[in-house]
Amino acid sequence: MDPVLQPAEVDRRGLDTEALKRAFLERLVYSVGKDPEAAKDHDWYEAVALAVRDRLVDDWMNTTRGYYRRDQKRVYYLSVEFLIGRLLTDSMASLGIIENCRAALSELGADPDRVFEVEPDQALGNGGLGRLAACYLNSMASLGIAGHGYGIRYQFGMFKQRIEDGWQVEVPEDWLQFGNPWEFERPEVAYPIEFFGRVEEGEEGAPGRWVETSKVLAIAYDTPVAGWGGRNVNTLRLWSAKPTHAFGLADFNRGNYMGAVEEKVLSENLSRVLYPDDATETGQELRLRQEYFFTSASLQDILRRYRQHHGDFDSLPDKVAIQLNDTHPAIAVPELMRLLIDRHGLDWDHAWRLTRNTIAYTNHTLMPEALETWPVDLLGRILPRHLQIIYQINARFLAEAGAADGDAGHLAAVSLVHEDGERRVRMGNLSFLGSMKVNGVSALHTDLMKQTVFADLHRRFPDRITNVTNGITPRRWLHQCNPALAGLITGRIGEGWVGDLEQLAGLVPAADDSGFRDAYAAAKQHNKDRLAQLVGDRLDLAIDPSALFDVQIKRIHEYKRQLLNLLQTVALYNDMRERPDAGWQPRVKIIAGKAASAYAMAKLIIKLANDVAETVNADPAVGDLLKVVFLPNYNVTLAERIIPAADLSEQISTAGMEASGTGNMKFALNGALTIGTLDGANIEIRERVGADNIFIFGMTADEVAARRAEGYDPAPVVDADPRLKQALDMIGGGAFSPGDPERYRPIVDSLMGGDHFMVTADFAAYLDCQREVDRAFANRDDWMRQAVLNTAGMGWFSSDRAIREYAETIWNAMP
Repeated sequence: MDPVLQPAEVDRRGLDTEALKRAFLERLVYSVGKDPEAAKDHDWYEAVALAVRDRLVDDWMNTTRGYYRRDQKRVYYLSVEFLIGRLLTDSMASLGIIENCRAALSELGADPDRVFEVEPDQALGNGGLGRLAACYLNSMASLGIAGHGYGIRYQFGMFKQRIEDGWQVEVPEDWLQFGNPWEFERPEVAYPIEFFGRVEEGEEGAPGRWVETSKVLAIAYDTPVAGWGGRNVNTLRLWSAKPTHAFGLADFNRGNYMGAVEEKVLSENLSRVLYPDDATETGQELRLRQEYFFTSASLQDILRRYRQHHGDFDSLPDKVAIQLNDTHPAIAVPELMRLLIDRHGLDWDHAWRLTRNTIAYTNHTLMPEALETWPVDLLGRILPRHLQIIYQINARFLAEAGAADGDAGHLAAVSLVHEDGERRVRMGNLSFLGSMKVNGVSALHTDLMKQTVFADLHRRFPDRITNVTNGITPRRWLHQCNPALAGLITGRIGEGWVGDLEQLAGLVPAADDSGFRDAYAAAKQHNKDRLAQLVGDRLDLAIDPSALFDVQIKRIHEYKRQLLNLLQTVALYNDMRERPDAGWQPRVKIIAGKAASAYAMAKLIIKLANDVAETVNADPAVGDLLKVVFLPNYNVTLAERIIPAADLSEQISTAGMEASGTGNMKFALNGALTIGTLDGANIEIRERVGADNIFIFGMTADEVAARRAEGYDPAPVVDADPRLKQALDMIGGGAFSPGDPERYRPIVDSLMGGDHFMVTADFAAYLDCQREVDRAFANRDDWMRQAVLNTAGMGWFSSDRAIREYAETIWNAMP
């Protein structure tokens, strides 16, 4: 046997090329079971992933031991999504071994680029909520905060998006098909999760007993999350649902083969799919059970870990902080109360004081429909003990509030139960009331929370709402995804910016250096060439890499206003056809994003984007002046290719409706100029990069609210704007759907029937702003100066800064 394969000689800590070669071979032979001569790309990927994981384990264990030794305060981040993307390049970058790994693979006869491309995105999230959670885990580890992520190990994620005849088609995202080399299964870490049953009243003031329940098991899977430099490695713990009895042998022997596995199937449904369609009652039940499943398992795990080192619960708020990422884990409030009272014997007041001082809540939306509510009947059937606790929390709170303020309208607004029509439990109010702090995710969003969804609760608790504007990790979103630009920056100001993004301010003088601008432009062009190649490979469509790359990539939703983008696209197409020699700036419109499976309007918008693309891209009258691209199955890996190549970042949500955004930060960090409304973090981005280096248009949040209040009528606006009217007539009249002329009538009817998202109201301003973009892009040297200043101004938007604010102002958990 070749001596290089002897396991005793393998150094599991070595980071040089020779040590990595030996580790890759050992893992390939002894873990994957493949001869190097027969190994395929996936075999090499698994071997490399396991070898890199080995190099995290010592630091992972040392980090954990250090937290225990110091009795350091733990921060538990509960999120239904963790959009962590690929972990191989992320882990290699944290350890500083990307080039050594490349060299080792090449010397072993494998192609590193092909090997790295094998890794699937972990299908654990969908949009900004999950990506934010992933960035925050990285920053907690980088800052030495004892952070733990808790979520669900979805077997199929949300879905894999295919485009068939222009329509979104959802198919399972089977990311676990070949296993997951990054995780450690912990079958010994299993918690019973109970549902249904009834509450048996206790005697003489004793708490009720939850009896006759149905149980599933939550099994832990741990993934190490490395901070920058690999010194601190934290844990993402995901829960997988298993039955208490995996197989009914008696049923099987009676010939009832389906009945023999029924419990297994029903139990495992809890961790199969992210965001099951809740348009039906069974879908609602599954979603509620999912949320309780991971929240209960996480809280049981948190209390177990706490009790290992503390005799009673008096120090719980001093040693534990639990952050709810939106309302999905809001059931944590009554569940923590239940565990403290029913299982650990605390009295109500003591348990409530501990709960209120341990939990914090991040709000991500001002849209009432996105603030979860659950029918009382449904919640009471699935979680009867929790409904009882919620009623008691509410009764005590309303009695206190009524004594201070007898206003019936105020009491109805702050109540945890919505009583008008179907009685529903308000999970946003529950999260607010059960938390020590409630934070918004941008300055505007925080102010609007105080004025809208939580106005009455804010009046009662004026010190509870605080602001922590979102951030992004510079490691993945510049250093890793844009090596051409990262290398240029490092050559100018050193590598310290990767761990301290505010050092990017040192690039400001470089904006006036023509040589640096030329190098910056070359890095951008390199990324555009790569994206053009990807578009050609995936869509068989040639696009001009020198054109303006105009990008909108995000979840498809009416408030994000992909429709506004498409209307402008149609108007531009018409102008180019009518005046082909007018000196147009060539432009490539790039759109990507998924629509929720039950969101019919969003899916129709995707179809419209593809129909417009089919018409425009085939029209020789515009040629390469305009191309429209819809890239399927948007995920972290695709974003890592698109964002560095973008010239223009579309952040055009209806003002007052986007809580923050993080895509806007990623684009600006990579030198794309923003076109956007004064919404979410766009306002703070403008303050940081300078008003001259961003394109702002449209109504403010106050103006949107005022226009809605007075009753907005789109008809006169459309009639007064020939370009808008022509675009709407074409869409509604079948110009882009000749085989089905009525296909887009619902879109036009929605816009003309009130236009809640103010697409028509902002259209003229958006069109004018896009003309300004064309003029600015024509002066490439000045455009590059603005791009450099965007990168230089984005240091404050690091997730390290955001996590430091959480740790100092909410968690009290800085190491």
